[in-house]
Amino acid sequence: MENDKVMIHVRFATNGTVAEIGERPASLSAQDWFNLLSSSTTDNYESLSGGRAIFRIPRQQVDQLKSSAV
Repeated sequence: MENDKVMIHVRFATNGTVAEIGERPASLSAQDWFNLLSSSTTDNYESLSGGRAIFRIPRQQVDQLKSSAV
């Protein structure tokens, strides 16, 4: 299905940098992948408690962003 959304989980370090993030291409650091997702998407980010967050992004868009990062 083309409307399938991917949930990309983010965990932040105590200093606010990204410690872990899902679906990350090997060519990017965790922080760079977060920055790319943040700048390339709108209304897809949800902050959670405990230094966590998620992006809900359509699979097709995630694949496009991954290929552009390579």
